[in-house]
Amino acid sequence: MTQDKQAPSAAGTRPLLFDSHAHLVADDQVRYPRNPMKRAADAPPRAPGVIGKPGGKHGPNPINEVPDVARMLVWMKEENVDGAVAVQKRMIYRYDNSYILDSSDAHPDIFSAVVILDAEDAGTPGLVRSYIEKNGLAGVRLFGGRQPDGSMPWLNSPQALKTWDVAEEFGLVIDLEVLAVGGGGPSVPTIIELARRYPNVSIVLDHLLEPEATEEHFGLDERFEKLAHEHNIFFKFTSINLDEYREADVPAEQVLRRAVDLFGADRIMWGSDIGTSSGTYKEMVQRMIDASVLLTEEEKRAVWHDTGKRVFVKGGARR
Repeated sequence: MTQDKQAPSAAGTRPLLFDSHAHLVADDQVRYPRNPMKRAADAPPRAPGVIGKPGGKHGPNPINEVPDVARMLVWMKEENVDGAVAVQKRMIYRYDNSYILDSSDAHPDIFSAVVILDAEDAGTPGLVRSYIEKNGLAGVRLFGGRQPDGSMPWLNSPQALKTWDVAEEFGLVIDLEVLAVGGGGPSVPTIIELARRYPNVSIVLDHLLEPEATEEHFGLDERFEKLAHEHNIFFKFTSINLDEYREADVPAEQVLRRAVDLFGADRIMWGSDIGTSSGTYKEMVQRMIDASVLLTEEEKRAVWHDTGKRVFVKGGARR
């Protein structure tokens, strides 16, 4: 299927989409045992109604579907989604990336694997090389600790830079969930430094760095404006963002319009966040379509499909 053809879905109503953020979770808990984590005590608080927390405007009983691969393939076909980034679910599997890698190996034309690894582990650079050789790989999502001020010194620690070196060598995506105090603000200078140091790496920032839902530019203020000048930094606009704007009574379509004006549609991509955020897959797709009403048709095609597919499929050390 080519990018320029808007093939109809089963219902005949969906544009062509690419999902840049899907957390696959296996039904088979024998082959893929779960090892759930508790949310860190210093993690930013989540309001009711956001990512499955009961309450808020989605009510006390949110729908939380389990996106097993077999189920995801059906949902994607129904919604005219021609590919997805399979992002490791750390809260369930920690650093065991087996299900993500097995899924992308079984369906290499559908799923692009993004593994999660410990930025400070000495074995991480070698694991990345191994995954590239054995599995093909689209990207790496690094994690580490958080300081009281919201900064994350592991981003450019001497050990983490060894993984960045591998990513630069192979043209991998480095996918970052930098959800710090102030919408990721404390980490912005470091991200810019890394973008310039590693020009062959596409840096993808999850959930638009979760800007605070303020009236001034919808939180996309001067901190975010600094990121606009870095051509190899990209942003995901996901169900987490849509949840947060809904709970704050902020019009999501205006936030997305501001983000596209600031960064360009060729640097913003939709992600469902299925496996973390609440709702059916159909609802997630529809919410994104509804949030795009202020975009031009060309901008919609980029945000809904082309940007994510270009970064994660045409980029990355894939077979």
